[in-house]
Amino acid sequence: MTAAAAGRGSVRRPTALVIEDAPDICLLLCDTLRQAGFDATGAETGARGLELARVLFPDLVTLDLTLPDIDGIEVCRLLREISNAYVIVLTARDEEADRLVGLEVGADDYMVKPFSPRELRARVRAMFRRPRLTDPADGRANGAVLRYGDLVVDRESREVALTGRPVALTRSEFDLLAALMARPHQVWERDTLARHVQHTDWPGDDHVIDVHVANLRHKLGDTGRESRWVRTVRGVGYRFGGESEAMGQATGQPTDRAVSSP
Repeated sequence: MTAAAAGRGSVRRPTALVIEDAPDICLLLCDTLRQAGFDATGAETGARGLELARVLFPDLVTLDLTLPDIDGIEVCRLLREISNAYVIVLTARDEEADRLVGLEVGADDYMVKPFSPRELRARVRAMFRRPRLTDPADGRANGAVLRYGDLVVDRESREVALTGRPVALTRSEFDLLAALMARPHQVWERDTLARHVQHTDWPGDDHVIDVHVANLRHKLGDTGRESRWVRTVRGVGYRFGGESEAMGQATGQPTDRAVSSP
């Protein structure tokens, strides 16, 4: 359940898991997230964080990359096997390679220490505001199920199938694909896509979107010289598909359904 769902009358508050080995920072993060409306729990090791993730089913995880027992990148990878939570990496490691690897294994956003609690709360609020992927006036794109050739995306259940087989996507990869697929001939600039994928208006690294696109192409088997699903528009960004195939709104659910990892 998301924070938005909690606000519609559910008694359950959204849950946050803070995986951070420095006690003072862990306490600060928990307090900051409680002020943002979360029930926050801290874990000072990667193993404990993974254990709590299996019990708490968190909506949000903040993850330090430098942990005493398991590297944070590995924790993120293992977390993605058991949880569909939003993951924000918080790290003092500012090298681009560390940030990109974190995104590649499933993180949705990152912040470099020292960080501003106010900025963290703003990023989290923006992340939980699910974007409108379609224009209400565009009836073709309004359906929950989008089809393009043998690719099927169910936006309500967040499931993807390609040639009848499930495709497991991270939350960010799913949002990227759904945004592009809803308007197959629109050219999207990277910063616009970032607002859909990262759910934040805070400026980020252009490479973030490029990494998500590369991961999405790989999972869709889109590795040829001419991409079938996600096309690069030089100097601008990306668009979906080619003019030779038609996309229409489906009247029912796809036969083969696959739950996407967030």
